[in-house]
Amino acid sequence: MSPASGLILRPYTPADQAAVLALMECDRLPGQPRTTPAMLGEALKGRCPVDGGWWEELARPTVQVAMDATGTVTGVVSHALRPNDNTGQLLWLHCQEDPRTADALISHTLTMLAPRPVHAFHFASALTLGLEALPVRHRGRTAAALERAGFQGQRQWRYLRADLPAPRLPCLGRVKVKPDPAGQGACRLEGREGRRVVAEAVIGMPAHGIGVLWWIGVLPDARGRGLGRSMLGSALSVLTGLGAAQVILYVDDDEPPGGERDRTAAKSLYRSAGFTEVDQLYVYSLRGGQAP
Repeated sequence: MSPASGLILRPYTPADQAAVLALMECDRLPGQPRTTPAMLGEALKGRCPVDGGWWEELARPTVQVAMDATGTVTGVVSHALRPNDNTGQLLWLHCQEDPRTADALISHTLTMLAPRPVHAFHFASALTLGLEALPVRHRGRTAAALERAGFQGQRQWRYLRADLPAPRLPCLGRVKVKPDPAGQGACRLEGREGRRVVAEAVIGMPAHGIGVLWWIGVLPDARGRGLGRSMLGSALSVLTGLGAAQVILYVDDDEPPGGERDRTAAKSLYRSAGFTEVDQLYVYSLRGGQAP
């Protein structure tokens, strides 16, 4: 029992699957697929095709649900310990943006993980297509609950999406498509001038009609000639050919303009190509990790 909220917290059981999937559906963002039982199963086991190396460092996650007095599941949270640095990790949380449930789940998580530092929403999970961090505009009450518990947020990414096809974008004349060495069901596109690779992009194979643009880059001495825009056009053309009806991407957003990883030019390119911002993604950290 969570005395302050009147909610009952208990371990997740298979009988909770439908209720938990319904909670996740309430939080689904544009450009993200509906969470399937298979995706939930992978998340429960602590596995994910994205950020897989980080997940391998964790102990098996603990998953708790919150129930109200009628026995209705109102929230769910997953947390784990990372033994190599003795930090706690709040991995994912869904509660239909009910402040009372969010407070109870976060308080319980901190009690379980105290007195170590705790990080929240630092990894992508198997519940989404690479969505790392908390979308603060869509999940504002969860963000506020984290702040009430003492967490500090840091902006990490901008999450963008666009419809496909994108016929008005130019494409490179010579593009080689091959499996990405990093795996994860991705493909690497190489744009060449002669034998030289001057532009590259990495795309995720479409799932549920949604493709992911993981990365795009142009050699420094080849910039300023429109290669980035043409590489983008080629990547979106390949995704369309693979069956994608929309595409999403994540742009670094944790450094001010003028910094080493300034993404001002990239954001301008994506905006001009028809991408719109869905949300800003924040990670959270609690130093000291005291139980409330």
